[in-house]
Amino acid sequence: MLPPDIDPESRCRLPLVRREDLDDEGKKMFDTHTDPKGGTIRGLKGPGGIGLHSTKLAGLTRPVGRYLRFEAPESPRIRETAILITARECDSQFEWAAHEPEGLSVGVPQAVIDVIKHRKPTTGLDETDQIIIELGREAFGKRKVSPQTYARAHKRFGTKGLIDLVQLMGNYASTAALLCVFDMQLDDGPDVKRLPVP
Repeated sequence: MLPPDIDPESRCRLPLVRREDLDDEGKKMFDTHTDPKGGTIRGLKGPGGIGLHSTKLAGLTRPVGRYLRFEAPESPRIRETAILITARECDSQFEWAAHEPEGLSVGVPQAVIDVIKHRKPTTGLDETDQIIIELGREAFGKRKVSPQTYARAHKRFGTKGLIDLVQLMGNYASTAALLCVFDMQLDDGPDVKRLPVP
C-alpha cells in the first residue's frame, strides 16, 4: 500500500519523465538511463529518474557521478563499501536496497555489510574497511572527523584518493536527500534488502 502522494508508476512523489517531453539532450540522458548498460542500477525508478526532471542539472552531475563510481582509481569493492556506509549513516533504505546486492557482487564481504548494517564495531575487519566505515560514521553520523581517523584515511588513500572517496560519499549523501524528499519507495517483496531503522 503506497502513501497517497506517491505515483504508482514511479513509486515516488514525481511522475516518471516521458521521453517525448524532453529536449534532445534530455532524450540522450533518458536513453542512457533506460539502457541496461547505462550505469544506473535502477533506471528511471530511482534517483536517475528523479534527476531527469532537471535535465540541465542531471547533465552536469552525471559525469561527476560516473567518474566517482566507475572511473576513480579505487576498486569497486572499496567504492561500494563507501556507498554502503553512506547509505547507512543517512538511513537511506532505497540506496541500501540497491547497493547491498551490488556490494556483494563486487566482493564486499558479508561480515563488512553486517558491521555497517547493524552499526557493529569494526574490530577484526580489514584495515581499509575499518577506515572507510569509521570515516563515514564520523563524517555523517558525528559530523566531526577525528585527527586519528583523518590521519589513517590520508595515509591509506593519499590526498587525491581521499578527496575522491569523500566526494563519492558526499554524492551518495546528496542522493539520499533527494530520495528522502521525493519519498522514493522500495520495491515490494520479501527479498528486498532493508536497513533496520526505528
